[in-house]
Amino acid sequence: MKSLSLIAALAAVATSTAAVAQRDPAYAAARAAGEVGEQPDGYLGVVGGGSAALRALVSNINIQRKSAYTQKAQASGATVEQLAFTSGCNLVAQTRPGEKYRTPDGSWETRGDGAPRRDPRCV
Repeated sequence: MKSLSLIAALAAVATSTAAVAQRDPAYAAARAAGEVGEQPDGYLGVVGGGSAALRALVSNINIQRKSAYTQKAQASGATVEQLAFTSGCNLVAQTRPGEKYRTPDGSWETRGDGAPRRDPRCV
């Protein structure tokens, strides 16, 4: 089994997909409006029902994320789930005040000035 630090380093590379998505004005607007948020599993989530267009946008971003996680997992020997979880830890930590994220208990919260509530397994 690969060390957590290796998985964390690879997950940091995989989170670059999130940076690419942030250049999409529709994604940026949905994030700012609290319609989407980061989840502990490494994927973007729709807060509430969301429109068909918003769900399609989130689905497309998540497909890109899974592709990145899969490539990194194949290169490292880690599992896709390990990379996705570690990326989720990082992505939730990188949210900014006012942005939504899913807590370990599954509820959506708006990030305040303090650190977000993350899974205790996050390093």
